[in-house]
Amino acid sequence: MQEEQRIAELRRSLHEHNHRYYVLAEPVISDREFDALLAELTLLESSRPDLFDANSPTQRVGGGFTEQFEKVAHSRPMLSLANSYSSEEVQEWADRIHRESAGHARFTCELKYDGVAIALQYEGRRLVRALTRGDGTVGEDITTNVRTIRAVPLQLSEAAPERLEIRGEIVLPFAAFEALNAQRKEKGEKLFANPRNTAAGTLKLQDSAEVARRGLDCYLYGIWLDEGAPKVVTAHSQGVDLAAEWGFKTPLVLERAFEVAHDVEGVMAFLAHWDVARHQLPFAIDGVVIKVDDHAQRRTLGSTAKAPRWALAFKFETEQGLTRLRRIAYQVGRTGAITPVAHLDPVPIAGTTVQKASLHNADQIALLDIREGDMVRVEKGGEIIPKVVGVVLGERSEGSQPHEYASACPDCGAELVRAEDEARHYCPNAEGCPEQIKGRIEHFASRRAMNIDGLGSEGVEQLFAAGLIRDVADLYALDMPPLLTLDRMGEKRAGNLLNGIADSKAVPFERVLFGLGIRHVGETVAKRLARHFGSMAALRDASTEALLELDVVGPVIADAVVQWCAVEANMERVRILEEHGVSFEVEEDATAAGSDVLAGQSFVVSGVFSIPRDELKHLVELHGGRLAGSVSGKTNFLLAGDKMGPSKLEKAERLGVVILSEADFMAMIGG
Repeated sequence: MQEEQRIAELRRSLHEHNHRYYVLAEPVISDREFDALLAELTLLESSRPDLFDANSPTQRVGGGFTEQFEKVAHSRPMLSLANSYSSEEVQEWADRIHRESAGHARFTCELKYDGVAIALQYEGRRLVRALTRGDGTVGEDITTNVRTIRAVPLQLSEAAPERLEIRGEIVLPFAAFEALNAQRKEKGEKLFANPRNTAAGTLKLQDSAEVARRGLDCYLYGIWLDEGAPKVVTAHSQGVDLAAEWGFKTPLVLERAFEVAHDVEGVMAFLAHWDVARHQLPFAIDGVVIKVDDHAQRRTLGSTAKAPRWALAFKFETEQGLTRLRRIAYQVGRTGAITPVAHLDPVPIAGTTVQKASLHNADQIALLDIREGDMVRVEKGGEIIPKVVGVVLGERSEGSQPHEYASACPDCGAELVRAEDEARHYCPNAEGCPEQIKGRIEHFASRRAMNIDGLGSEGVEQLFAAGLIRDVADLYALDMPPLLTLDRMGEKRAGNLLNGIADSKAVPFERVLFGLGIRHVGETVAKRLARHFGSMAALRDASTEALLELDVVGPVIADAVVQWCAVEANMERVRILEEHGVSFEVEEDATAAGSDVLAGQSFVVSGVFSIPRDELKHLVELHGGRLAGSVSGKTNFLLAGDKMGPSKLEKAERLGVVILSEADFMAMIGG
């Protein structure tokens, strides 16, 4: 009993100290004292496995692997917001709402975090579930990974209600992002592009211990209480105040990151402040969000088909930087496409240091007259991909010469070609260009194709450099002894790689077809081709006219497929892969119940059903239908399940789209 009491006492104490350090920034004990308490708790818990608690402070470090992330329906839809890039539009929006409320509207002004939206659910004041936004209706359960984030409370204070849900944003601070990239650079690994994408990728990692090491942070602000909860929340700002009292890290911990404006002037002052002050934040934001504070007024304002009328996101103008372009290099993609890349003097833009930027193609270089040695303007398109957008001609040196675009492949030396109707140059040496070969192998092994675990760009590079692979088919001839001669390749890692290759033989034909990397054939087209023709043999023999019968195939795709199948080396690759057990036929049960009953009809599938939604989407395509992500005038049917977002339903009704229940749909396909 003494052990049980001490474990409970240590857990309570460590939760409190964690909150003081990571949320309030007011620690009352040293790191050494905290670590000593944590070590004591770890030791006690190891002797009492019967007292295991997933929310114990010891679980913050992560541990174990997640095989997959379960899809879970949101209790309420996670809606997106209408965007504006104009401060004048924001003022007009706020003015209109102020007039409609007879001058009684209050607005909350907060940061638009450039991170990953998250919904946390608590029962008995304990964290039980963390869901991503997903499609707004259904998210992925990433609770194991979110538990490792120190700013997320695992246990709430006694003042909190028994059950609640809170929403917010997970971000990767600049310092953690730079440290992570420094480690990867030291190991020779590919650097991450930006904090937001890195945060999103981190939350999908299978190893929670690695998630714990990356230093994610979290700000929470939108609470939802069960009906009948003792505490009634009538305004958004009240909810944020309560969330802070209950132990959550809210925007209130940052100076001026959350304000209530009683008039339009207050809203505009907040925008003006953060347009400048955002550069001093320790994490990235890409705008601010303005919301009507009062919940009753929100209900009156309602929503459009796409977003609530009571909220608006203002996005800052794309940030630019000025720097010197030192040289223009060229990259070769897996299809042979040549991309010119500007190598720059380091310049900080939108929270990251930019040293390379895209120049797109020869036409863009000629249009802007970009030259090596120029002072150039660089911006991050969508705050993600850097690109050169202009030249400061006044800074150009007298001896500057126009840039001569490459005429030969930088990797294999083959003469570049360019079709009349295309902007890019291509290396035609598909079978002999090392960069194309490595790119094809990396694509083949990728998650959405063959999903060979542990075979990313670094792994492909290592195997290629050692002469162990020269084609995707070579992967299936790999064996343990030669793998063990490679650096950092122990038996465990080599075994995992070989197991991943063996497992890929079970991948269905549609993903194998996508993995082959036929130009212009993406996931959707590969899926339709596989299910329509049923086998690689049938696809190989298909004429251009037969390919064009599919609604997803146009002349460009049809020609690409015919040309690819006509190359002897490609067919030899297919033969070898087939000998190794890779699937080149659609499973019988995948086509047995197929038909053309839905041919030419467009479907949107939304909500929760009695069977997995992916299975319903599969049935739509199996019977000849087309899938769309959103309702439009071209949509024929909305397949509506439980807990579907109201915006899709409203838009479907307005456009006259036929709304089907699951039973209606099954009747249509004879199921």
